[in-house]
Amino acid sequence: MVKVVHYLNQFFAGKGGEQAADLPPGRIAGAAGPGRMLGFDVAATLYCGDNYFNEHTREALTELVDFLKEQPPDVLICGPSFASGRYGIACAALARAAAEIGIPSVCAMEAESPGVAAAKGAAYILPTGAKVTEMREVLPKVARLAERIALGEEIGPPEEEGYLPRGIRKNRLHERWASERAVKALLEKLVGKTATEVPLGQEKVPPASPVEDLAEITIALVSEGGLVPSGNSDHLPSHAATKWYAYPLGGLSSFPPGRFEVVHGGFNTTMTNEDPNRLLPLDALRALEKDGVVGRLHPNYYVTTGNSTTLANATRMGEEIARDLKRCGVLAALLVGT
Repeated sequence: MVKVVHYLNQFFAGKGGEQAADLPPGRIAGAAGPGRMLGFDVAATLYCGDNYFNEHTREALTELVDFLKEQPPDVLICGPSFASGRYGIACAALARAAAEIGIPSVCAMEAESPGVAAAKGAAYILPTGAKVTEMREVLPKVARLAERIALGEEIGPPEEEGYLPRGIRKNRLHERWASERAVKALLEKLVGKTATEVPLGQEKVPPASPVEDLAEITIALVSEGGLVPSGNSDHLPSHAATKWYAYPLGGLSSFPPGRFEVVHGGFNTTMTNEDPNRLLPLDALRALEKDGVVGRLHPNYYVTTGNSTTLANATRMGEEIARDLKRCGVLAALLVGT
């Protein structure tokens, strides 16, 4: 009989929404939430609030790993976390910690979730879409893969099994001679096609040259944190953004509460709404401008939301913002994330 332990965040464990995101780790006997749809018995469900895990990672992992050591499962299932950044990172970190004590893991999340990179190949990660409505179709795939791993079955390469590449290469006998494949690759390259059997990684962007003298340049505020004028009249999405905006700073020495709000859907915005300068430090930059540390602050700030935004859209928006900054003579930007 396969022994499974399931990890969920506070929401899917039934402990509450964002107001319970600071909940410390806990354990539930048996299945909870989506674990009831896995199709086999779940020995225990572990949970932790998204904020707590990401703000107290070491403490959270210690408690969760202690739970795993008390009842070592054949396989650990984490999520699915879909496009949730905090949840995805928590799933990945726990999967890595479980691997260190010999427990294999299966996760499920969007391919562009930060949890994929954070897992560092420690888990089998099945790709999902961004929406939780896919839960019913994702869970059977997770269950099948987890059961095979628990039973010790050999798991094939990602292109055959459907999980995301783990950065692990294994030698195997190819049906064609290397000389044949080399000639084929050469012919493809001659007509402009990709000629490699090794998947290429993400594009590497060279860093800009260092700023020689901050006191002589114009600097801009740029953020994916979703800070907009109150009312959000331009309807900047709280997640999966495809557009960005530039808003005038005017003569403001700081962002006053009440005139601005944060529409980002991936974190608790209470503290940033109380004081928007916690997200975009306009007050600090104005002080540096006054003291001559920086030359000038650009009269507009630039904003979008990074929550669940695809790599393609993020790249496009970044290039568009960079072009506008360059057009305005801005030589540096303070890029503030969440």
